[in-house]
Amino acid sequence: MTQAAPSAVAKPARDGFTSSFGVLAATLGSAVGLGNIWKFPYLTGANGGAGFLLVYLVATLLVALPVMISEIMLGRRAKADAVTTLVRLAPRRQPWWLIGAFGVLAAFLILAFYSEVAAWVFAYIFKAAAGDILTTDPAQASQSFASLVSDPVASLAWQWVVLLLIGGIILMGVSKGIEAVTKKLMPLLFVLLIVIGVRSLTLPGASAGLEFLFAPDFSRITPAVVLTAMGLAFFKLSIGMGTMMTYGSYFRADENVPATALRVMSADLFVSMLAGVAIFPAVFAFGFKPEAGPSLLFITIPAVFANMPFGQLFLVLFFVLAAIAATGAMLSILEVPVSVMSERLGVSRKKAVVVNLALLAVIGSVCALSNSLTAHWTLFGLNAFDLFDYVSSNILMPVGGIGLTVFVAWVWGRPRFEEALSNGGRLANRGVLDVLFFVTRWVTPLLILAVMLKGLGAF
Repeated sequence: MTQAAPSAVAKPARDGFTSSFGVLAATLGSAVGLGNIWKFPYLTGANGGAGFLLVYLVATLLVALPVMISEIMLGRRAKADAVTTLVRLAPRRQPWWLIGAFGVLAAFLILAFYSEVAAWVFAYIFKAAAGDILTTDPAQASQSFASLVSDPVASLAWQWVVLLLIGGIILMGVSKGIEAVTKKLMPLLFVLLIVIGVRSLTLPGASAGLEFLFAPDFSRITPAVVLTAMGLAFFKLSIGMGTMMTYGSYFRADENVPATALRVMSADLFVSMLAGVAIFPAVFAFGFKPEAGPSLLFITIPAVFANMPFGQLFLVLFFVLAAIAATGAMLSILEVPVSVMSERLGVSRKKAVVVNLALLAVIGSVCALSNSLTAHWTLFGLNAFDLFDYVSSNILMPVGGIGLTVFVAWVWGRPRFEEALSNGGRLANRGVLDVLFFVTRWVTPLLILAVMLKGLGAF
């Protein structure tokens, strides 16, 4: 009597998000980053307030939302990492997988410098708690920030602390790590924003900040403002670097992708608005300039809170809020190279996390030391921090966004597009898909190209 052949060992089920709220929290955590707390307010301030806000909203609908939906759709269909997704879905022997590879490279370069910005935020929580940055003197606030970024030991130490924190969460997996953490952090982020916003609105003269944010001055809307709004819409929602495609691969089959993406976009905009409400009334109440630029986060904000009763408490809460925003974004970015290494290269998830953290600790250290030991290491006049930002933001992400829309609308095609986003015909959203496909095919790639050319200095 012959023995039966041993059965094949069952492959472990692929991890994924377990609930609709988990999907929303994780995806929103990816979209909401320091851009909402820092970049959105200062660009709104520099470009005229409410008028810029309206242009940004239209730009989000035409530029960011179609790419986000396309990424999530492809990831969910292939149930794979950003590179494997395009290998599986593209016609054979066509190199569309390079879009995913560009995304992985962009994600890695962004993490290399973004982890240092997050490090400053985490360091400022403790500086605020100790009262070291609670000053109304801009020169003293500037000196405090300069002393942090020019200290090589502090810069590296805080960057590695941030990387270990994010890596530890990623090690726990998708459902028990990313989903579980973001389900707690996102509600906390909203609570902190509302608390700080209410406090800001109670200040004398706060109405000037609200008027600046919500009363449009259409005379300030110029072609340059429109291009800036389009660029912000594209870069702020974590698209073009494989994050949404990777997260899409963890979506459940019955998830309504267009509706979820719209909810994420709306919630992201709401967070940005809350950040504006938290910042601008206080800025105006104490006579600071709303167009303070990037220094708004680390120099203007401490000075603003120093003028408030209980200012130290609210300053600590503000930087906790910023740290939460940074954490959610970094989780999604690190998941991109980790998933490629673990799924495409067959490396265990634990080893993939460790390898990526080690590489980031080495390459990111060059960015962390860009204001001290490696300040003289420049290429095309840019230090490592600025170079990584420039290459990822102005080349890799826009090329990835354009390539993705071209693939979806011209290669993958209308029938697959409709079948995927209607969940096999179970969703009655034909009219929405007609508009979405037209925008994805004809409008979005041209607008992203305009953003890319502006970023490259073509006009």
